[in-house]
Amino acid sequence: MSTIKHPVGPQASAVYRRRRLVVGLGLLAVIVVILLIVFRPGSGDDPAPAAPANTTAPAATSPDPAATDAPAGSACDPAVVQVEAITNQGSYDPDENPELSLSVTNTGTVACDLNAGTSTQVFTITSGADVYWTSTDCQTDPADAEVTLEPGVAVATKTPVTWDRTRSSPETCEITDREAVPGEGASYYLTVSVGGVESASPTQFLLN
Repeated sequence: MSTIKHPVGPQASAVYRRRRLVVGLGLLAVIVVILLIVFRPGSGDDPAPAAPANTTAPAATSPDPAATDAPAGSACDPAVVQVEAITNQGSYDPDENPELSLSVTNTGTVACDLNAGTSTQVFTITSGADVYWTSTDCQTDPADAEVTLEPGVAVATKTPVTWDRTRSSPETCEITDREAVPGEGASYYLTVSVGGVESASPTQFLLN
């Protein structure tokens, strides 16, 4: 049986050049892959660029409607001033004159200033629909008095105003024997105001 052999002689030089080119390109591809794995472009340690600053102005916020406090050292907001009318007794015998005073309380949470002097105080006594007496009708030498009100601390007048149980009016200030008001158990009401703030409710008392 005969054996057939393929020719093994040398091939054309162009074939070898193509083979070397293919091998060279393969090696280059392998080197590029290795470099990409080692250096990993884009994953360096440089920090990411900072986000641009927000130049948009913040939206304005509305004040809390419940926040009525003024900054410490400023004038009191009338909304945080509580005024109370005070009498030294609940009833008076015919020979006793009522002594009237007031207290002021800061119901806020910060200290504030109030002019609580006699120039801003008004004491008014009524009975029914009648106004019998007002402290400013015949007031003399009114004075200012700036008071710092601490939160929750009541401040009372030191010197009470004495009512002589007579009617008052600016026209009767020079009269020494003004008309006396009714007694015998008559009921009267005292209201006060200071710094433009009026007492929340009147204080009742009796004249015997």
